[in-house]
Amino acid sequence: MPDLLLELFSEEIPARMQRKAGEDLKRLVTNALVDAGLPYEGAKAFATPRRLALVVNGVPAHSAATREERKGPKVGAPDAAIQGFLRSAGLASIEEATIQSDPKKGDFYVAVIEKHGRHAEDVLAEALPAIIRSFPWPKSMHWGTGTLNWVRPLQSIVCTFGPETEEPEIVDFEVDGIRSGNVTRGHRFLAPGEITVRRFEDYVDKLEKAKVILDADRRKDIILADAKTGASAIGLDLVEDEGLLEEVAGLVEWPVVLVGTFEEEFLEIPAEVIRATIRANQKCFVVRKADSTALANRFVLVSNIEAIDGGDAITAGNGRVIRARLSDAKFFYEQDLKSPLDSRIDKFSQIVFHEKLGTQAERIDRIERLAAELAPLVGADVELTKRAARLAKMDLVTEMVGEFPELQGLMGRYYATAQGEAPSVATAIEDHYKPQGPSDRVPTDPVAIAVALADKLDTLTGFWAIDEKPTGSKDPYALRRAALGVIRIVLENGLRVHLQNLIRIALSDDLYGVVFAPLVDIPLSVAGQSRSDRFAYIREMSESALATNLLAFLIDRLKVQLRDSGARHDLVDAVLSAGEGVANDDLLLIVRRVEALGKFLETDDGANLLAGYSRAANILKAEEKKGESFEGEVDTLLLAAEEEKALHVAARFALAEAKAAVAREDFAAAMGALARLRAPVDAFFDKVLVNAEDAAIRANRLKLLTAIRDATLAVADFSKVGG
Repeated sequence: MPDLLLELFSEEIPARMQRKAGEDLKRLVTNALVDAGLPYEGAKAFATPRRLALVVNGVPAHSAATREERKGPKVGAPDAAIQGFLRSAGLASIEEATIQSDPKKGDFYVAVIEKHGRHAEDVLAEALPAIIRSFPWPKSMHWGTGTLNWVRPLQSIVCTFGPETEEPEIVDFEVDGIRSGNVTRGHRFLAPGEITVRRFEDYVDKLEKAKVILDADRRKDIILADAKTGASAIGLDLVEDEGLLEEVAGLVEWPVVLVGTFEEEFLEIPAEVIRATIRANQKCFVVRKADSTALANRFVLVSNIEAIDGGDAITAGNGRVIRARLSDAKFFYEQDLKSPLDSRIDKFSQIVFHEKLGTQAERIDRIERLAAELAPLVGADVELTKRAARLAKMDLVTEMVGEFPELQGLMGRYYATAQGEAPSVATAIEDHYKPQGPSDRVPTDPVAIAVALADKLDTLTGFWAIDEKPTGSKDPYALRRAALGVIRIVLENGLRVHLQNLIRIALSDDLYGVVFAPLVDIPLSVAGQSRSDRFAYIREMSESALATNLLAFLIDRLKVQLRDSGARHDLVDAVLSAGEGVANDDLLLIVRRVEALGKFLETDDGANLLAGYSRAANILKAEEKKGESFEGEVDTLLLAAEEEKALHVAARFALAEAKAAVAREDFAAAMGALARLRAPVDAFFDKVLVNAEDAAIRANRLKLLTAIRDATLAVADFSKVGG
């Protein structure tokens, strides 16, 4: 079957856009083929700095003819319905429709829509210009006198179609004065001449001879292998960087790896600063001494040309730029070290955190107070925690973080260590932002845990207080990330804390003073009109609703976290809906209960008890809809069958044992207590008729079913368990 080759050749495409653009091109073209009745066997997209390419294999040369009967309105229907039917079916008048009869529904119109098959070349010639004109670039530009918007000026289009055994045809179309053909170009400097291509294999081979490696993943492999070899040749190890590797592979069509050098004196700068400087400014890799974490005064760059001098001029030029950048970084670092971190606090009074939440200085005060209250709960020293919270944000106004914002926290640790702060304080300054993503580590030092929780809880309660909660896909203040951070810190450190308590502590007087003080001047119809009384009223009314809403948000994020880790989120609902006396804001306890319930339901006893529970619950639900209630003690005198007597005894013991086990947090024992219900429940439903003719016996047996429900509810609400 024929194959399609498409290339869109342009000026340099930004590296960050290339991979997605290739996937978008594949999606748009293949969707157009399928919509036109042209299924395909496979497709793959490619991107280099100057071209997007696509090969689609196994495309039929001709689409099949189709015939569709589309049912319309009844004969005699209103004119609006008739006109809508004609438009949807593509008919000019109702006379073009046929009339069919239905013995029950009467006569109605039917449109017979026949579509003749089309040549694939015709489909492509029609679809591709539209795809190119509406291509979803994140940013595009307009040039010259044409009308096309493209990421960079489009220069040529290659489009061929045909089977392997024949000479492929050029799919002829035009976009903004650029006519498709079979001519492309090689490397801009090494082989700039025109290349005539036929099909994909021929295209790839000729491009490589013209110093262009089409496949970005192959360019990455070459760069990584050559960079490792180059570093190893001088006794060093490459510091790998997947993000930089992806970017550099999008900057070159013919990668040539070179090694340069800079002065050893710059190694006095923190390694992260050297790496950030060289990465950000020159897109170069750093290297370290063999079997060590210490950096060496070398860098690895990737050139797009094979220089006649072996690359000496290129490495020298990059070295000059790196030297200048490192000189700036060294100056910033030395200047920052001259001023103690806490001397910068006054600057934060001039920086607004949020117009409704005050300045950064006010926020730092809140975090310090909150961290001090959290410290005993997580086993941290209170004074060290207060010191860490006071200094945690100070590096934000340093010269180094101003130049490299991604180093916030890290530079604070360096500066804190240099001025002699306690190791826990320095660690907390760096780690209090963590975790910043699902793959980021969580803080483990108690002081860092307290400050990290304080930072995130202040953010959550503050934005909840001003009603700036996430909506849909919008989360401009990263509140979902903050909530997941709280959850991961608690769970991964095994902390036994109650979320309600954490939220209560975070809802400080300082926060309420910032958020709600302006409201006390609004007239309110409440007893006691003094400012303090009105403030207390506003706080009391808002705090309960805010805490409840925020707790629900955190529990919802917990479900997301558990689902991502492979747990069933319906089990979270089940354990959170358990009977009274079971804590529903202790994250660690919730997770343990979910794990125990999950393991129990995987056993035969668990699965069968769930089935028995569901049967009992369905019977009760149907009866309770009639307005009856079956709460209360079972009348033992009305228990006739041995099976119902056994179930009554088993349910009472199961309820007592399960409650006791949950109270001592032995969830395996609680599940074991429920497991002993399985046999009497099965026997009851096998031998006993619930809806007996005698009304008293029937009501008593329904109370037995209520006892089953109550016994399981001591551990989890089985009605929340799906499937």
